[in-house]
Amino acid sequence: MAHIVVLTGAGISAESGLKTFRDLGGLWETHSVEDLASPAGFRKNPQLVLDFYNLRRKQALQAQPNAAHLALAQLEQKHRVSIITQNVDDLHERAGSSSVLHLHGELRKVRSTQDPNLIYDIQDIDPETHEIHVGSTCELGAQLRPHIVWFGEMVPEMENAAALCQTADFFLVVGTSLMVTPAATLIYHVPEKVRKCIIDPQIPEVPKVKNLYSIEEKATLGVPRLVEQLLR
Repeated sequence: MAHIVVLTGAGISAESGLKTFRDLGGLWETHSVEDLASPAGFRKNPQLVLDFYNLRRKQALQAQPNAAHLALAQLEQKHRVSIITQNVDDLHERAGSSSVLHLHGELRKVRSTQDPNLIYDIQDIDPETHEIHVGSTCELGAQLRPHIVWFGEMVPEMENAAALCQTADFFLVVGTSLMVTPAATLIYHVPEKVRKCIIDPQIPEVPKVKNLYSIEEKATLGVPRLVEQLLR
């Protein structure tokens, strides 16, 4: 049984209809990334930030896993599969993948602003609307915030992700430009001799990486084809 490590980005979720941060339009066009996804932005206007993530959470809950998500889950029939995702939705889990590491947090979870170890499923906080607002508090009485890694914050799962990459027998990259750090550095933690594959309509340049090949396809086309080969 091979250990297949998969790094996924916004491209795979986009094919389920989930818009990226910069594609949401409307009200959000008048705000910067720092306004909506940084500790400073949250301090300045917490309700604005909470409204933004309430909207993103609602969109994510309405989206469905696509053929690429489902194919990666199917791969577990014969291989050990570890998914490292830059996405904050739960489409991998809903497709059936059993080992998913979220580098940038999860929309379906919220946490205490006082104790970052107090993490809650949004279903337990608000089972009807799946929203939090100013005044939504944890058991300590502190304000809740999205369980998301904001700009300027550390990526706590990075060390675990790098360790997974070091044990890969095959490394697959799907739907990411490999431009967002530190996630973009993970491919360099994969052993040199290990085969690596990138599936994307626009293949990013990855200098000094050996045993790398690419499939210039959308995730919903390229991933099922590759998975079929790996299962054979």
